[in-house]
Amino acid sequence: MRNTQFSVFFAIFLFIVVGFFFPGCASIQTPTGGPRDSVAPTVLKETPANFTTNFRAEEINIQLDEYFKISNESKEFSVSPAMDKNPFFKVRKKVLNIQLQDTLAPNTTYTINFGRGLVDYNEGNVLKNYMYVFSTGDKIDSLTITGTVTNTLSKKPVLDATVFIIPISQDSIFGKRRANIFTTTDSSGNFSLKYLRPDTYRVYALKEEGGDRVYNSPNEEIAFLSAPLVFTKDTTGIKLELFRQEAGRFRIVDRKIEKDGKIVYMFNQKLSKPGIRILHPQELNESKIVEFSRTNDTLSMWTEKMDFDSIQVAILNEGKDIDTSVIRRSKRDEYNRELKISDNTPSSRIKPGTDLVLTFSAPVGDKIDPSKVTFLQDSVSVGGLRIFRDTSSTRKYVFKYPWKIDRSYILKLDENAFTGRFGGSNKPFEKVFSRDEELNYGNLALNVSVPDTSRQYIVQLLNERDELLRENPISKNTVIQYNMYSVGKYRFRVIYDSNRNGQWDTGDVYLKKQPENVWNANVEITLRANWELEEKLAIPPET
Repeated sequence: MRNTQFSVFFAIFLFIVVGFFFPGCASIQTPTGGPRDSVAPTVLKETPANFTTNFRAEEINIQLDEYFKISNESKEFSVSPAMDKNPFFKVRKKVLNIQLQDTLAPNTTYTINFGRGLVDYNEGNVLKNYMYVFSTGDKIDSLTITGTVTNTLSKKPVLDATVFIIPISQDSIFGKRRANIFTTTDSSGNFSLKYLRPDTYRVYALKEEGGDRVYNSPNEEIAFLSAPLVFTKDTTGIKLELFRQEAGRFRIVDRKIEKDGKIVYMFNQKLSKPGIRILHPQELNESKIVEFSRTNDTLSMWTEKMDFDSIQVAILNEGKDIDTSVIRRSKRDEYNRELKISDNTPSSRIKPGTDLVLTFSAPVGDKIDPSKVTFLQDSVSVGGLRIFRDTSSTRKYVFKYPWKIDRSYILKLDENAFTGRFGGSNKPFEKVFSRDEELNYGNLALNVSVPDTSRQYIVQLLNERDELLRENPISKNTVIQYNMYSVGKYRFRVIYDSNRNGQWDTGDVYLKKQPENVWNANVEITLRANWELEEKLAIPPET
């Protein structure tokens, strides 16, 4: 018994001693994976060496410092000048083996551009813009083009835009095949194209969707130099401004019947004077109700009946038919024409000088059931509330009252208080709100001077989220009054409205037409509570 107790005590003592002197051995911990690898692979050795002249090898081996893989070889890898037979690329552990399949031209500098196609095996970190350069002659072409890419409206630098050049003799490939000479921009919008030969080039930048280096979608942004670049020496300071071009040919990009019976058509263009005519069932054409988006590229339509098998329409612009469309529906499809309600007070406060506006999800009839409308001030029913239709829309009603500060208001709508023009009604609705105070708003008088009174300019007001709040076309020195704007930061953008049509016109890469020029004032206005602010804005001459 004593030996057993001694053994137990000795084992405990030994465990304590080991834990004291070797604390790492006394606790069992789950191993961690460590920080995520965020470092791109590095090139250790190139055979033959990069920038080799009098190149005669049939293969190239590039050794990296870690295991890697090829990503999107067909899109990312390119050889300039192009070869009839593309090289064969193969990964052998940490080595990229390149086997040349074509006969090389004499006295020519070749650049193998890997784009974003070499990535480490586990995390996908990119060895970005790596190039292997060699010459079959006794010298390497060494000319360089550098510059910046920005957004044409915001003037902010664009990251990962693709900049490429095409010899003018091959410019017919634009929009059809990817260019061989390209690079991408850094976070400051800077780019550098290196190891180029003298030639005359077209210069482009592209912010794309598909990653194929081909401008082939109206949703992609494009930039270009208007004139060809006669390239005989290093060229710096190239400025490319990306814009989204209007689609050349009108197309309906989406069409649908929503569950509440609203019929929607979306276009790839902003129409100048859009319209729609129902071709079948033709009897629905006269009673239809139509609304267009602010940019005239989306159409919403409501019809008296929804029992058709299909509806065929003609889309019009400037009174002329430009397209037709058919939507087919199943007889089992059912539509709930309930009137859903939204309002103009997201913060539950009415801006001084305005009224409560309710927007319904579909056109509303002229008759309101007053017995189903309750209006309370400080929980007490009061009279004097006036309700009338907003003339700008069949879906809006205005609730007008002499709103007072420090009062709480409640608007209640019982079910069926409002009835839809083509059926349906509202569900019970309640809104609790109050009138905001003037001291939460500021006023600004902007004294604008123009450089040329024969030209037209559009002064745009933007908030700190770059959302357009207001625009004013002017052609002479003017004071623009901005009254009762929420406290916050604002800035101004000016469009040089060359054709005086009151809007910014984008460019056309095929016609070599640049967008209308834009100037962003580098002045940020801070409106403070209950302030009257005056500011000057001198528009510079167009450059």
